[in-house]
Amino acid sequence: MDQALSYLPPFEGLLPKWLALVSVISAANSVQAYFSEAYTAQLYNGRLADGRPHSNAHSSRLFGTWTFVSAVVRFSAAYNITTPVAYDLAAWTFGIALVHFVGEWLGFGSAQPKGRFVSPLIVASASLTWMLTQRSAYLGL
Repeated sequence: MDQALSYLPPFEGLLPKWLALVSVISAANSVQAYFSEAYTAQLYNGRLADGRPHSNAHSSRLFGTWTFVSAVVRFSAAYNITTPVAYDLAAWTFGIALVHFVGEWLGFGSAQPKGRFVSPLIVASASLTWMLTQRSAYLGL
């Protein structure tokens, strides 16, 4: 167990560990999005007028790529949490994700606040809030 824990970010507090965990989960979600458009259809759970989902194979792969980029930025920030650029870029990934998901829900109607869609809303809003409130503690500003 100690050996497994030695791979976690070597910083005080839970935020760096959270960023690493969210990164690993996001990378796994990216793989799902690449190999199954059903994953993205469950996330963007709104329907077109004819009953089809808003997503397709291409949009699923695009979402997978976007999610993987976010995972890389967050993972980097987990291990460089005291570096302002890394910290701020990770915070931006959560802010951009939150604006995107709220926009898909309230603006475009491609998602409804139920099922798989709720998790990214919670993770993005909670993580962004956490990062904004802890910025000075990790960056010493």
